Amino acid sequence: MPLALLALALSAFAIGTTEFVIVGLLPIMAEDLNITIPSAGLLVSLYALGVAIGAPVLTALTGRWNRKTVLLSVMALFVLGNLVAWQAPTFEALIIARVLTGLAHGVFFSIGSTIATGLVPKDKGASAIAIMFTGLTVALVTGVPLGTYIGQYWGWEATFLTVSVLGLIALVGSALLVPKDLPQSKPVSVMKQFKVLAHPRLLLVYAITAIGYGGTFVAFTYLAPILKSVSGFGDNAIGVILLVYGVSVAIGNIWGGKLADRLGPIKALTIIFAGLAAVLITFSVTAVHPVAAVITILIWGGFAFGNVPGLQIYVVNLAEKYTPDSVDVASGLNIAAFNVGIALGAFGGGIIVEEYTMMDTPWVGGLIVIVAIALTRLSGSLDNKQKQLNINESA
Repeated sequence: MPLALLALALSAFAIGTTEFVIVGLLPIMAEDLNITIPSAGLLVSLYALGVAIGAPVLTALTGRWNRKTVLLSVMALFVLGNLVAWQAPTFEALIIARVLTGLAHGVFFSIGSTIATGLVPKDKGASAIAIMFTGLTVALVTGVPLGTYIGQYWGWEATFLTVSVLGLIALVGSALLVPKDLPQSKPVSVMKQFKVLAHPRLLLVYAITAIGYGGTFVAFTYLAPILKSVSGFGDNAIGVILLVYGVSVAIGNIWGGKLADRLGPIKALTIIFAGLAAVLITFSVTAVHPVAAVITILIWGGFAFGNVPGLQIYVVNLAEKYTPDSVDVASGLNIAAFNVGIALGAFGGGIIVEEYTMMDTPWVGGLIVIVAIALTRLSGSLDNKQKQLNINESA
């Protein structure tokens, strides 16, 4: 295994930590910055918006750059963004810092797979990508609870400083270990990306991704405040619960991939979305009971990210059929759709908290996921009609 893959995995770990650690720090940051919980939630939604913009647009604009140059540039931007967050004099400066790091995140994961596969023989490409994405999974399991712990004891600013140091180590590692002569894929124009966005079947899947994934973040963004004010947990316990959630996410991600391989994306996504909707609605009842709340969160983690492999596989399958010259673009835009879902979910959750109560976020999130189920079944029906049409034409 090339050591350069470890640098990529460390980059993914730092980026994953900075994205999701805000969830654990939300109550602390809101109190320290003298802002409302929904306002603090903008730090989640605007970050995700930065990812959604960075993934397709900046990747296309840097398409002719050397891959290593792009990698080092985005990691430098990531470090800078977290340093600005560490020293942010105002809430507005903190928002700018989050958008900057979100832009870096989007480009990193767009080019990371290409770089990882370029480091190994062709038959080891999938394993190389898996190693890189291990950093993101480990971030959910250890980085988020550890970053929450650091923020609780040394202030939320210390968390951003710590992530900056991790990003700097990853940057130096990439500079030393990643070769300069990486395979350069053909640059993708912004116009070609719009061509993919114009295809109705792919647009439908992007809607499923944004709605199905975003439904979770209506409630997940405000999980720490719910655990603190409704379930009655202390700061230490919240860190442990986030650790439990992260372990469950890691298991659910693997399970979701195997389910999609065995049943196909449509059936797998229907099962996962149905489970997710049921868990979110259940949490609106169990949150007031500490033990029941933890059990529900454990199950929630298993379903929350289990839809990711199925959605990615489904997009690739449809792109190979309808836009065969833009499969990578279609896949990258689905990553953007995930983050559009996060942005809209976190923003919508903030509106619910302002107008109603935090405990309305889980069941509303569940209803949103039910919409994703309906769209998934619609897409499956269109697949069957197209399959039947192809059979009739060939008969």
